[in-house]
Amino acid sequence: MSEKIEGLHHITAVSGPAKENYDFYTGKLGLRFTKKTINFDDPFTHHLYYGNYEATPGSAITFFPWQGVEQGLPNTGEATVVSYAVPTGSLDFWKEHLVAEGIEIINEEGRFGDKSILFKDVEGMKNEIVESEGVEDIRPQSNGKIAPKDAIRGFYGTTLSLADISRTAELLQEFGWQKHGKENNITRYTSKPENNLGTAIDLKIETGLQGWFGRGSVHHIAFRVPDDNAQQKWRQKLLKMGFMPTPVQDRQYFRSIYFREPGGVLFEIATDTPGFTKDEPLESLGQELKLPPWHEQHRSEIEKRLPEL
Repeated sequence: MSEKIEGLHHITAVSGPAKENYDFYTGKLGLRFTKKTINFDDPFTHHLYYGNYEATPGSAITFFPWQGVEQGLPNTGEATVVSYAVPTGSLDFWKEHLVAEGIEIINEEGRFGDKSILFKDVEGMKNEIVESEGVEDIRPQSNGKIAPKDAIRGFYGTTLSLADISRTAELLQEFGWQKHGKENNITRYTSKPENNLGTAIDLKIETGLQGWFGRGSVHHIAFRVPDDNAQQKWRQKLLKMGFMPTPVQDRQYFRSIYFREPGGVLFEIATDTPGFTKDEPLESLGQELKLPPWHEQHRSEIEKRLPEL
């Protein structure tokens, strides 16, 4: 099979109260709120989407704000860092900005020649901002505090903490990702999507405790394919490889299949189509609560029970 899986589509995580999550990602990180919808499997819980201005694949960080869930402890068997891409030369601004927002910078060492800063969000989930080439022409969101030239463009990538990286590495190579290098206990694999977003996955050998899922944990990592046909080919290939991908799930803005990769992380393969402008224009993304057709009959009850943002 010659068709590659190039780049990440989105990353979904778990947060606590929706309002705190919304304030952090729009106010402190300056991302655009691109979609206000619900968890299709738990309709009285928001599913919140943030990204760049055009909500392009490779930019969407999404959250299930489960208010009653206990605090997570991301570790072995989970994605433990979400990394964002900013244009070259933006890092000095971000250091000053994060400090001014009361966010502690916990590491500035970078990897593989990257310039980056590591910090935690309001739930303790590790976030990283990385200077990245080739992303400056992507249109960002601007919230007034962050100049467009410095704003986050989308994902740089993610870090998976695994007890054994060998089989996960083989899977990424099947996807078409290339081994970039090894530095201490981290091996990097890279992809080259046309928009230069979601291009790096770091496989970190962690032999410590198994991660404890909860607030501040990544729920799944989604890779992107262009359409349903490509997704179906990959589903058949995964079955032949011994994985157990789910049937296709309609997520309104993309279609999804899910499976556990060998290290335990939940992977998704999501289609670029139909995109986030399916049910509202680009200019007004995220302004109204959007429900899938099968939940519209319950709109009034859902709206009553969802917390205010």
